[in-house]
Amino acid sequence: MKYLWIVATVASLAGANACHAEGVDKAKATTFDGQMFGSPLSQKTYACFVRRYDANHLARHPKQKVSAMKLLVTAEDAPEGKTVNYSFRLGFKYRHRAGNFDSSGYCNHIVAENTGGEIRLGCSIDCEGGGIEVAMKDDRSALIRLERIRIWERDKADDDASNDLVAGADDKIFRVDRADLRECAEPVTDRKELAALRRK
Repeated sequence: MKYLWIVATVASLAGANACHAEGVDKAKATTFDGQMFGSPLSQKTYACFVRRYDANHLARHPKQKVSAMKLLVTAEDAPEGKTVNYSFRLGFKYRHRAGNFDSSGYCNHIVAENTGGEIRLGCSIDCEGGGIEVAMKDDRSALIRLERIRIWERDKADDDASNDLVAGADDKIFRVDRADLRECAEPVTDRKELAALRRK
């Protein structure tokens, strides 16, 4: 992925590291957040995007490995200061492999190269687990770009279930569409967060 990382500071969130962008145009970041979340940010704000690829799409993309994808993006006020922590959860199904697979990590705003200063979320997984970029196509759809991302098979021990989803000819960019937050509850394991999603 070719992009310019914005200088970031690192803060602790729920025992993990979250990156906060500094130096990014705040007005552009605010506009991006408004488009991503569909409303001004509150103490904890969610955005859910889903895509289930039909037979016609898969026939046109025979090398695509993924048959369904869900993306949950969360923005949460940091308790220690005037910053916002961004995180993501990704759930998907393979086309020719049984099981449900997940990934998750933390994000910050980045400026993509050669795009006229387009703001995206750059998201990464701990321990060199790769990551994704998330851009907004329009108010209703997001674009997920990846080269490699660490994944786990749901409901299995980490040591037995860890693997990588590596971009192929038809698995580099995924369009996902805005959906009800309850659609993205499946990859979430925290009970309080599940309850919050189901109340939205």
